[in-house]
Amino acid sequence: MHKIFVAGHRGMVGSAIVRNLFAGGLQAENLLVRTHAELDLTCQAAVRAFFEKEKPSQVYLAAAKVGGIHANNSYPAEFIYQNLMIEANIIHESWRVGVQKLLFLGSSCIYPRLAPQPMQESALLTGPLEPTNEPYAIAKIAGIKLCESYNRQYGESHGTDYRSVMPTNLYGPGDNYHPENSHVIPAMIRRFHLAKLDMENNAAEGTHHSVMIWGTGTPLREFLYVDDMAAASVHVMNLDHAVFAAHTTPMQSHINVGSGREVTIKELAKTIATVVGYRGAIEFDPAKPDGSPRKLMESHRLNTLGWKPDVGLEEGLTLAYSDFLNEHLTYS
Repeated sequence: MHKIFVAGHRGMVGSAIVRNLFAGGLQAENLLVRTHAELDLTCQAAVRAFFEKEKPSQVYLAAAKVGGIHANNSYPAEFIYQNLMIEANIIHESWRVGVQKLLFLGSSCIYPRLAPQPMQESALLTGPLEPTNEPYAIAKIAGIKLCESYNRQYGESHGTDYRSVMPTNLYGPGDNYHPENSHVIPAMIRRFHLAKLDMENNAAEGTHHSVMIWGTGTPLREFLYVDDMAAASVHVMNLDHAVFAAHTTPMQSHINVGSGREVTIKELAKTIATVVGYRGAIEFDPAKPDGSPRKLMESHRLNTLGWKPDVGLEEGLTLAYSDFLNEHLTYS
């Protein structure tokens, strides 16, 4: 039986990949998933037993320990250890049971902190990483090199074809809306929603309502709706080997996945406010850090391989807000 294992199926990207596979006709009996309680991916013996029993034909490696700047700075040992173990176990055990097709999901943080913009695949390993998430980035780079190394050693003899994709900033269903640990889009959705409720509850008082955003609002950022990322992942996984090989090299085979569209933080805030229905003031605090002035992925390689995103920013934000209303209002 043709079985596909999606590691990390409860995460934002993993769950989107599952949705995409089902939409493409995959039957439930052909999908392999395990919760952390059912399978500890950092335990080699457990992962080996799982692969020996199930013998999947394809693997999407979307499982990872993730977190924001605070978490990365506070638990660097956990971030590098757990991510290295997860990817090493899954990639090696995939090879042991004869899995020929595997897709590893990385992160844009693999690129140097001062990489030229837009960031091309060739920028990998050309300079120092961002210190705040270096352990996580090192683990993701190791995942890319694991895939490439198994291809180089076993591609001809075993048909091993392991690929890697590097997404830009993702958002959408399944995102993290935690008050302290969320990224910029879910954080803004939550704050503008709460501000809208406050305005509605105190409309008679005539008080001034505003939402404060860190920084000047001028940095440029790129965002991609998570279901577009899932579609790109499945597209790259299913590319003919000869086509994929013609656009990559054995030691630089990863592929960037981005929307190709940049937006300032100020424009993003105004768009989210419109989607949420918040009509108060938006202010910016220039005393707070802006971060990098620009972070854009160069996605020409993927576009040449026949894929482009479908979901525009405003449409994606509308879908994300709907998901927040339906699934995440427990956060206060």
